[in-house]
Amino acid sequence: MQLSVGIVGLPNVGKSTLFNALTRSAVPAENYPFCTIDPSVGVVAVPDPRLDTLAKISNTAKVIPAIVEFVDIAGLVKGAASGEGLGNKFLTNIREVSMIAEVVRIFEDSEVHHVAGMVDPFSDIEVINLELIMADTETVSKRLSNIERDAKRGDKESVSEKEALELLLAHLQDGKLANSLELSDEQKKAVKNLHLLTIKQFLYVCNRKQGSYNLDEQNDDRWQRLLEFFESTGSEYVVVDAGMEHELQDLSEEEKIEFRREYGAQDSGIESLIRACYHRLGLMSYFTTGEKETRAWTVERGSTGPEAGAAIHTDFREKYIRAQVVSFADLVAAGSLAKAREAGKLRTEGKEYIVQDGDVIEFLV
Repeated sequence: MQLSVGIVGLPNVGKSTLFNALTRSAVPAENYPFCTIDPSVGVVAVPDPRLDTLAKISNTAKVIPAIVEFVDIAGLVKGAASGEGLGNKFLTNIREVSMIAEVVRIFEDSEVHHVAGMVDPFSDIEVINLELIMADTETVSKRLSNIERDAKRGDKESVSEKEALELLLAHLQDGKLANSLELSDEQKKAVKNLHLLTIKQFLYVCNRKQGSYNLDEQNDDRWQRLLEFFESTGSEYVVVDAGMEHELQDLSEEEKIEFRREYGAQDSGIESLIRACYHRLGLMSYFTTGEKETRAWTVERGSTGPEAGAAIHTDFREKYIRAQVVSFADLVAAGSLAKAREAGKLRTEGKEYIVQDGDVIEFLV
């Protein structure tokens, strides 16, 4: 399953620096707007210590983690929905990703210019989200006009789509993201091809800076206002220090841990960000393991055996007969697949089985 996350935000909030920290790439991250003209793409491994444990049990030659694709998208400015700045290109690039990681700056630094002249993360979110909502409003309005005639003729599909679009339009005009509107499965299907920007899942990334005035550390009123927004909207967020992690990228894991400890940082925030993207999209990993390779496969939560098998090969969906399954915890406790089988922990599951996060599976097709 291809998972792509678009890193968006106002200019100079740390998007490209975050991208560099995530991917160890060297895209431009200078202190001026629009330094990222074309989206840069990087493939990032999903951190999962269970893989190394399984590799030791199976004496594996190769370990392949699940991956997430991050896309660094040019900075948005007020008026993007009307074509200001790189507005049209910005909006087009967002349409192509699976979800949005919206970066807001929560540090003050006189040497790093803020496009609005002052640091206010909640205000930044309002600007960005309003532009996305305005773009979606235009998209929905155009589609409504196009199907009006068919709906009046009584075409069932058009009538159903028109009802969904009218609900969406009213919701958007009220200044709300499309993803906060409850739609039926039929209504979701009717509007899916519109590729609305705000119907995607959002994750807010709060970027702080070591040695600066950080709103969260100072319990600033602007931070409290931001937290109130997250709570009232049920939004998920992570806190990162993109600059520090970018500087640490060439150090060993032990050196990184020691450095963070010296500066009072509990973790990088980067791993939390990647995992949060997984969680926000309702994804999980199951494993295959053996002497040749141990691998994590990405599937949607609630997937059946055949659906999970299709992640390996599309033929597995139709040719699936059964699978041998053991949970990660049971396999580790047993010490090997053979001992797990002896202990009765290795089960045979049919087509209706719902795969669980951490299952270790051998498909029989």
